[in-house]
Amino acid sequence: MAITACVALSVGAQTKNSSSIRLLNEKDSSEYISVFKYWKQNNIFQHLDVSVTAGTTGIGIDVASPIGEYVQLRAGYEFMPRFEKKMTFDLTIGGQPARQYDSDGNRVETSFDKMKEFLYQFTGYDVDDHADMIGKPTINNFKLLVDVFPFKENKHWHFTGGFYWGPSRFAYADNSTESMVSLLSVGIYNTMYKKAVANEPLIDLGQIDSKYAGMSLNPEDQQIIYDKIKQYGRLGFSLGKFKHDVVDANGVEHHAGEPYIVEPGDDSMVHVTAESNSFKPYLGFGYGGRLIKNRDDWKVSFDCGAMFWGGTPELYVHDGINLTDDLEDIGGKIGSYVDVFSAFKVFPVLSFRLTKTIF
Repeated sequence: MAITACVALSVGAQTKNSSSIRLLNEKDSSEYISVFKYWKQNNIFQHLDVSVTAGTTGIGIDVASPIGEYVQLRAGYEFMPRFEKKMTFDLTIGGQPARQYDSDGNRVETSFDKMKEFLYQFTGYDVDDHADMIGKPTINNFKLLVDVFPFKENKHWHFTGGFYWGPSRFAYADNSTESMVSLLSVGIYNTMYKKAVANEPLIDLGQIDSKYAGMSLNPEDQQIIYDKIKQYGRLGFSLGKFKHDVVDANGVEHHAGEPYIVEPGDDSMVHVTAESNSFKPYLGFGYGGRLIKNRDDWKVSFDCGAMFWGGTPELYVHDGINLTDDLEDIGGKIGSYVDVFSAFKVFPVLSFRLTKTIF
């Protein structure tokens, strides 16, 4: 009987003590909420807006979602529709314009006119006194932006920060198809000019047939041709003069103050490429509101800001010369285009956005 009582008391004591013992690291679950519940309470990713955009950076689409009561995350893609801008490069020969006029405005004969006739007899091709370039924009960028609505009682206004990212090349220009014959002729003539200056054979007959190795055209006739070519001078497109000493992609050294003469490349064409940084920070502001009265699911907004290119854009010719950095005193319309590019350290962004709330 005594033993039974002791066992009962012992069991009762253990039961009472065990009910008051808490498990190690046990915590009150009411202190924690799930991530999704937290997002819902703080309006994070609880809505999704889809927009179509149009502006100076092109047309595109973006999606946006709130990451707080006064902050919105926006991501999208924009591209510039392709269009063409025609530009004209005037030829020069021996540093002189291909076209010249007297005081009455009448065209006068120039070295170019004489060279043109000579080259026609040699090749059968006519050379124009200019070449047309066709410029095309290639702007396309991914964007990641954060919109901040700073006014509690007026959420029409927002300030935006973020970045655009895309290919470094944003435009290029190639000569037109119509100008290819002229550029081919320019290349042929300049090859002859180089040989005339170096006094090398105009044609190596040994390359045609080994039995003529070491032979060339009649030296007297060849000298007559060479004298004429050297008298006319080199043919190309004059684009200002060098600011500083430069070595081009072909290893040719140019000195400060020398004129820059563009010649066709190995493909008998002229190419110009416009480049900037791939990563472009953005700052701006905007205003938006309802598109339809009493409906919050359709909105319209306007944005204004600046996309920072990271300095002056670079305009590279196919021979490696940078028009915005290596040259000065570029005349004509080409000079105007270069001046515009040089002035824009940032790209102005003006855009219109039409938005539909999905949920």
